[in-house]
Amino acid sequence: MTNKRTRDARRQFDAFVRDSTSGLVRTAYLLTFDLAEAEDLAQETFTRVAARWDSIRHMEHPRAYARRVLVHLVYDGASRRARWRAELSAATHDDARGFEPADRSASAPFARIDDMTVLQRALAALPEVQRAVLVLRYFEDLTEAQIADLLGCSPGTVKKATWRAMARLRDTIEAHSTGCADHAPATR
Repeated sequence: MTNKRTRDARRQFDAFVRDSTSGLVRTAYLLTFDLAEAEDLAQETFTRVAARWDSIRHMEHPRAYARRVLVHLVYDGASRRARWRAELSAATHDDARGFEPADRSASAPFARIDDMTVLQRALAALPEVQRAVLVLRYFEDLTEAQIADLLGCSPGTVKKATWRAMARLRDTIEAHSTGCADHAPATR
């Protein structure tokens, strides 16, 4: 009987991993903007869930539990990732110094990619909680109450963080748009 129960639990866990992987990787990526890190975080999440699978599999929402584990793993490694990003940013800035495209019209087809890059950078510049709130609200479609429960705060804190994050995104994107307009070729 124990062998059958073990096999059933293993099948349930395998199905859980199969059904949850893409969502967890997506959430981790939106919180870290590093696909390799996102995949590692999802793997670590599954490792931690597997260790407690016998109790987790009986929960009403095991994916919500896994998402909570993932978010806490992201927070735990945030300072390390921030240091890496700063080092990479400095290296990229040094490499790109002095680069100015000769013909701006040649880059026009890539404007949408640039817009995504601006959004990604703006999201990455947000404080952890603000970024997490936006990702969980607008990409994971969680309610304010669910986010509050997941982050261990009040729904009012979630609302305030959302409002502040949206204001910062708006300001960052508008500043970028204004900056780009200053460098745009003159039209006649």
